[in-house]
Order: sequence, then structure tokens, then C-alpha cells
Amino acid sequence: MAIGCWLFGVGSSAQTWTMEAKNDTLSQLVLTTDSTTSRWRLPYEVYRFDTGDVDGDGSTDALVGVVKATRYYPKGRRLLVFKNYKGHVRPLWMGSKLGGELHDFRFIDGRVRCLEASTNGLFAVAEYEWSGFGLSFVKFIVKGIDKDAALKIFEK
Repeated sequence: MAIGCWLFGVGSSAQTWTMEAKNDTLSQLVLTTDSTTSRWRLPYEVYRFDTGDVDGDGSTDALVGVVKATRYYPKGRRLLVFKNYKGHVRPLWMGSKLGGELHDFRFIDGRVRCLEASTNGLFAVAEYEWSGFGLSFVKFIVKGIDKDAALKIFEK
């Protein structure tokens, strides 16, 4: 079962990022180019898949949202970013946490827009951009509001 499929022209060759769900907790990120197919095993629940040129190098990257435990956050949503390196899927950023508790993300206008919750139960919509080795906070679009209001702004 494919979660999504996007086709982008990169230079003179094309590349396609797809996500194949094997079951609830196992997926494969698949990169297909004119001459290669490369896969990256994701042994986590995937809640979001998007694409965009995250690092500004002219090549389309894959953004994958997974539910993954870490030492200090036992059941959190994470954002992973992958790139096409010579026809192979390679991690660009395996971030464990952004500013607040990540609920969702989108790639919009060269930035990663995130819906986040704070410890007081209020929500924010924040934007991040690539800064050499990872994502850096740029600005809040809105913060300190309830979830429904934040969702409306996030989904615009």
C-alpha cells in the first residue's frame, strides 16, 4: 500500500519519492531515479510524508513523520529528513525534537511548518528552516491558542 507518490524533475534526471506501508509499524521510503531504486526501512508508525527541497541544494528531499520513542520522550512524533545521494536514500536529518511537542508538519515555501503543543496544553504554529546541520526555528505564526484554532492556521 503506497502512502503517497510525488514526481519531481531534478536537473536532467527525474526522481520519485514514495512511501510503502508494509504494516502499522513498518514502512519503506523508496527513491526511484532514472537508473536506480533505493529503499530505507522505517520500523515505526508513519503519520506524515511530504517532499521538498529542505536544504536548498536544488534536489527534492523526503520528509517523514514517525512515531518513535527516545530516551526522554517515550512516545513522541518525530521528523526525519532524507536526501538523494547519488541515487541512494540517505538521512539528511534525524532530529529527535523541535521546539514543542510535534503534532504535524508540512513543507511550505521552503520551510517546515509545524503544529506543536506546549506543556500548558496550548498550541503553536511555528516555522523552521535548514541551517547547515538541521532545522532552526524561524518564527511563530501563532502561539498560545487552542488546538482547533491552531489547526485552522496550520492547514492554510
